[in-house]
Amino acid sequence: MADPTVASYLRDLPAERRAACKRLRTAIKSNLPAGFKETIGYGMPSYVVPKRLYPAGYHCDPSLPLPFISFASQKSHVALHHMGLHADPSLMRWWTEAWARHVATRLDMGKGCVRFKKPETIPCELIGELCTRMTPERWIEIYDRSVRR
Repeated sequence: MADPTVASYLRDLPAERRAACKRLRTAIKSNLPAGFKETIGYGMPSYVVPKRLYPAGYHCDPSLPLPFISFASQKSHVALHHMGLHADPSLMRWWTEAWARHVATRLDMGKGCVRFKKPETIPCELIGELCTRMTPERWIEIYDRSVRR
């Protein structure tokens, strides 16, 4: 595909994953503060700080916008990648405590990647709340601090 879009990404998913990923997309888009941009990054739907807000771009490839959140349908799960969880200990603390209060299953995650083996159990309301907790400006501030170390 020459120019993939989030709509084409979702359209090409198996039906059982498509519904869950559409709900996840809605939760993210409905709750992210203004300034983030939806795009395809690294082959998956991504929400980035556009170059107009952060011209330096991603330090690994400055031609790319600064990534923030992505999600993908993987072989055995749906993954939510949230760079802020990895970079901000207070946000990670909030997330793990909120998960324990609101979700009956064990949290399956790496540094900033949350895995959902049963797509129908994705806690979209909680993810929506997570999305409200960091503005593009705050993400830039945290990112700049972590890159300068």
